[in-house]
Amino acid sequence: MRRRILGFTAALVLAVLGTAVPVASAAVPTVTGAECTADQVGKVEYDSGTGLYTCIGGAYDGEPITTS
Repeated sequence: MRRRILGFTAALVLAVLGTAVPVASAAVPTVTGAECTADQVGKVEYDSGTGLYTCIGGAYDGEPITTS
């Protein structure tokens, strides 16, 4: 009985951590679209493979875009 409770508790903790990690990494601020294109070199492109917008060229080359 103790092993079942311990196993259930461990599974519950891992499930909570597994859902919290992507949210935490997504909350990290990156580059806005305006910052990407401010130097007149960078441009915003959509990557259909990842479903994300990315800054191409300029000072923020390769950085994901969070807002417009």
